[in-house]
Amino acid sequence: MTLQEVKHQLENLDSLQFQLPNGDIVPQHFHVTEVGEVSKHFIDCGGTMRHEKKVNFQLWTANDVDHRLQPKKLKNIIQLSEKKLQLSDTLEVEVEYQGSTIGKYHLDFQNEKFQLVTTLTDCLAKDQCGIPEEQMPKKETAGCNPNSGCC
Repeated sequence: MTLQEVKHQLENLDSLQFQLPNGDIVPQHFHVTEVGEVSKHFIDCGGTMRHEKKVNFQLWTANDVDHRLQPKKLKNIIQLSEKKLQLSDTLEVEVEYQGSTIGKYHLDFQNEKFQLVTTLTDCLAKDQCGIPEEQMPKKETAGCNPNSGCC
C-alpha cells in the first residue's frame, strides 16, 4: 500500500484500527511515534546493487489507555512528514510494531481496518543460486536458506 493509498483510506474513516496477521487488533491507545523514509542500499547474493525506499510508520503502545489517534490527526502527521522530509506519496508503506521483537509488516486495508501483513525474506538472485526450481522454497514459507550457497 502506498502512502497515497493510506491517505485516501484515512479520509473515509471515523476511527483507526490496525490488525495484526494473527487477527489481534493493535490496542486502540497506540501512538504513531515515527513517520519517515527508510532507504536501503545493498548488494544481493548475486552481486547486483540494489536500492529501495519506503515510508515507515512505527506503532507503539504505552500505558496511557485514554489516548486515541484519530484518522484526521494521522493524516496531518503524514502531511507534515511529506513536507518536512520531502516524502513521495508513491512510496510503499511499511509498519514497525513491537511484539516479542520489532516486527516489520507490509500494509493493506480491508474491512475498515489497516492490515499488518507479514513480510518474508527472499533470494533476489534466484537465477544465480544454482538451486533447481523444484528445490526452491515456496514463496509463502521462506526465502533462500543461508546454507544453500545462494545467500
